[in-house]
Amino acid sequence: MKSSGRSSPVYGKPFVHELKLTVSDKIKMALMSVTVFPVRLLLVSFLMLLAWPFAFTASLGRSEFVVEPQSWWRRLIDVCLRVIMRAMWFCGGFHWIKVKGERVSPSEASILTMAPHSSYFDAIPVTMTMCSMVAKLESKSIPLWGTLISYIRPVFVFRSDPDSRRKTIEEIKRRAQSGGAWPQIMIFPEGTCTNRSGLILFKPGAFIPGLPVQPVVLRYTNKLDTVTWTWRGPGAFTVLWLTLCQPHNSMEIEYLPVYTPSEEEKENPALFASNVRELMAKALAVPLIDLSFDDCEISLSQDPLGIYDKSSLLEFNRLVHRLGMRPGMTNVVLEELASRARKLQGDRLDLENFAQFLNLPVTDALKQVHSLFDQHGGGHIDIRRYVVALSTICRPSKQMETLKLAFKMYETEENGNVPEEDLGTILEIMLGVEEVDLSGLFLSLDDDDNRDKITYDELHHFIEQHPDFMGFLLFKNHPCENCIGRPQSWSSQNHSKND
Repeated sequence: MKSSGRSSPVYGKPFVHELKLTVSDKIKMALMSVTVFPVRLLLVSFLMLLAWPFAFTASLGRSEFVVEPQSWWRRLIDVCLRVIMRAMWFCGGFHWIKVKGERVSPSEASILTMAPHSSYFDAIPVTMTMCSMVAKLESKSIPLWGTLISYIRPVFVFRSDPDSRRKTIEEIKRRAQSGGAWPQIMIFPEGTCTNRSGLILFKPGAFIPGLPVQPVVLRYTNKLDTVTWTWRGPGAFTVLWLTLCQPHNSMEIEYLPVYTPSEEEKENPALFASNVRELMAKALAVPLIDLSFDDCEISLSQDPLGIYDKSSLLEFNRLVHRLGMRPGMTNVVLEELASRARKLQGDRLDLENFAQFLNLPVTDALKQVHSLFDQHGGGHIDIRRYVVALSTICRPSKQMETLKLAFKMYETEENGNVPEEDLGTILEIMLGVEEVDLSGLFLSLDDDDNRDKITYDELHHFIEQHPDFMGFLLFKNHPCENCIGRPQSWSSQNHSKND
């Protein structure tokens, strides 16, 4: 699979948070754990319990689809809840929260786009403003907190509903176009938590209505970052424990000027989202990171056959999502695609036949996918390469399953062998590299010096016996000096060949 050549720099690992405590930090945390932490946890729990009956009472008899006039007692409950929630955060160590700029009225901007999203403590501005938000339906069932979430009238996402995305966008649009009748909707357009090292790609939901939005940026300025809760790093309870053990938790909320979209941006939500993201990144002084929520699994994959260069696979993943294929891609579907690809026996498909194979119309996204696998620019591709790449992005942490699937497509009928050249093709796609040299691997197979084929069972056994399997491969930009396990004779053989 070749890259389109489009530049997509990635700065750091936005889905990983490494919390390093010094000896001094550990001593402080130990002391706070037996003194301040229990008191704070008790007070926070009490205040959350205190808020529940207010939120429950105000939610009684309220329609999910119509905004009724705010009665005096509901306004009083709203004030009480804001006071209780602010007291709760104060008891949690957020003693003062700096607010810069000014939040505009719902009639001026019905949507607030907030970033970066890095913690469940990002709920603080939500409770301060009582804005609505987008939340998954399961959050309604969270004890205590679920009632508070329901009180702010969120847009619930039904993830079990295949039509959920369209319905969510329609509801956001309906509320946004109400002329300020509904509460403002606070949306985290990144769609997932990161470590705040940069802004990942924004989802278009907040920008599809084509109405003015007010960007809001968050900053946590403590030297020791205990609040970040992302895909890889401290768990939810650890984040809560360490944050409550901090003497003070510093937070800053900045409301930026309202961003009014141009006519072009109204017609192109992706452009609208990109321009707002760029504006917010500038205010935060952080880089743009061309990754999205859909790229998390690939970015974090760890496997004996680890993805070495993720750029081409990430690009392929984004195109597959544009085709609307990834969400329903189960193991059964992948097996069925592999079976059909095997029957073609390596026949190459042009764009029309490729579209027919996938039962999809010819679109720009499909043309781009086809071109990724058109290695020689002849307009024809080996569909097996596409299936291997698809399995890799759908199961990035299960590379052995992809390898097994690939062997079923490439193996010869009589004995299940795959030639060295075909294995190289498979590994190039799975690892995201070019020109894999397998001579080190085949030299290490102890039964036949002249062999040039291998079965899946033989390769699987070899990988199990050699956790450093990647060290037996050589490809462009490979850090050879760090490769452990590569036979000395093969290393010298390659050096002499390159001289």
